[in-house]
Amino acid sequence: MIIGMASDHAGFELKEYIKKELFSMGYDVKDYGTHSEESVDYPDYAHPLASDISDGKLRIGILICGTGNGISMTANKHRNVRCALCWEPEIARLARQHNDANVLAMPGRFISKEKALESVKVFLDTDFEGGRHQRRVDKINL
Repeated sequence: MIIGMASDHAGFELKEYIKKELFSMGYDVKDYGTHSEESVDYPDYAHPLASDISDGKLRIGILICGTGNGISMTANKHRNVRCALCWEPEIARLARQHNDANVLAMPGRFISKEKALESVKVFLDTDFEGGRHQRRVDKINL
């Protein structure tokens, strides 16, 4: 499975750490940037990843900015993108189980590397339950 990843400058360090860990777990990663801690605008990196999710070119993505808010708001502008801001593994699990989230957003300035990695693992290992949740997910797109 190919996992898309993108961040702004505030999420760069955590993105690089998670990317390395994903490679060691056998995942392929498509890195949409940024590629340094130099100040950038998060939409420039969130939009390309979200476009590929929306177009079906990519199934799963991970986005990181300082709070996770701006980058997740940007991604959620795209049809069929269900980006969930998660700072605890349990929230990541429920985002997959109940909301069929296909993008995980994390707050690079407010989450430890360990908790972020655990959240990523849970997100990737959890399946959507469907059932009553499918009806709700079907109502998300306008």
